[in-house]
Amino acid sequence: MKKTGMAKSDAKKLMGKMAAPGAAVFGNAGNAGNADNAVVDRKELRERERALGLVPFAVKLNADLVKQLQEHAKTAGVDLNEAVASLLVKGLAS
Repeated sequence: MKKTGMAKSDAKKLMGKMAAPGAAVFGNAGNAGNADNAVVDRKELRERERALGLVPFAVKLNADLVKQLQEHAKTAGVDLNEAVASLLVKGLAS
């Protein structure tokens, strides 16, 4: 079978799966049909954060350090982002 024939066959299989019962959640597994709302909310959140001057910044940390950061945030009563930001500000100031 040629490459294009294989692609057509795969597309037919996929279309058959979409027509199957339970296909209403096809591609939205776990979102229960709220995928559009989740995307809009996420976009709105990014816009709000951008307006506040916040920038996503990913780092890799030791698991023990992450646990300490989470405990610090919990005891301080703030979210993890705020706790890390305050600790970084204090650390860089000294």
